[in-house]
Amino acid sequence: MSSKSDINYKEINRQSWNNKVDAHIDSEFYDMNGFLSGKSSLNSIELELLGDIKDKRILHLQCHFGQDTISLAREGAKVTGIDLSDKAIQRANEIAKKCEVNANFICCDIFDLPNHLNEQFDIVFTSYGTIGWLPDLDKWATIVSRYLKPNGRFVFVEFHPVVWMFDDDFHKIGYNYFNSGAIVENEEGTYADREAEINQDYIVWNHSMSEIVNSLLNNGLRIDCLDEYDYSPYDCFNKTVEFEPKKYRIKHLGNKIPMVFAIKATKTTSRDQ
Repeated sequence: MSSKSDINYKEINRQSWNNKVDAHIDSEFYDMNGFLSGKSSLNSIELELLGDIKDKRILHLQCHFGQDTISLAREGAKVTGIDLSDKAIQRANEIAKKCEVNANFICCDIFDLPNHLNEQFDIVFTSYGTIGWLPDLDKWATIVSRYLKPNGRFVFVEFHPVVWMFDDDFHKIGYNYFNSGAIVENEEGTYADREAEINQDYIVWNHSMSEIVNSLLNNGLRIDCLDEYDYSPYDCFNKTVEFEPKKYRIKHLGNKIPMVFAIKATKTTSRDQ
């Protein structure tokens, strides 16, 4: 990991997400027309973990351009979404206005959130492709705990660490399962539109299951359940097959690898982190 990457990762990644926003909003993947007509962007995995959220206060970390945030608000929750990308947050506010939904959005790096927000929530929620952008999961879990009320719930759905070990076509192991430092990559197109005219660098980190779980345990969270799934609800990888509606696997791997995991946890301490 070069010192340049370490210093600039937030700006490099902020720009990479800014570059994706328009392509994502226009893509079939995000189905903006359906969303504006009232379709929820939430999947059954997270909906079951969340349960009844009417009148619950929810903090949505790394919310991109706000579809899930707005979907939570449509379920009756009072939601605040945060994201590093200023362009994504600008569009999130525009979309919420079009949907006539009250949702609060904050543009900042997740680790800088205490300088922008001082309250606690019933639920902290984050999902699908979030922690890989963060170098320090203990610091991440500190933020999660800081913003939960005592006995508040953390609902977390994420792509499984095993997925990130493979090369892009899932033919060989290309990356360390454990966090061995920053991974500097270049991408053409984007998972939502592979033909998009985007060519850019980005910086990510791999995190093992033990690193994820221990970061939460060490910050006053009790793990209530940890589930693993042999499919992805999103067609965002190469070499996929849809074996049931909205359930995708890597065709040549079938059900042999976990693709998603979900954690529900409860804050057991009253101290602010």
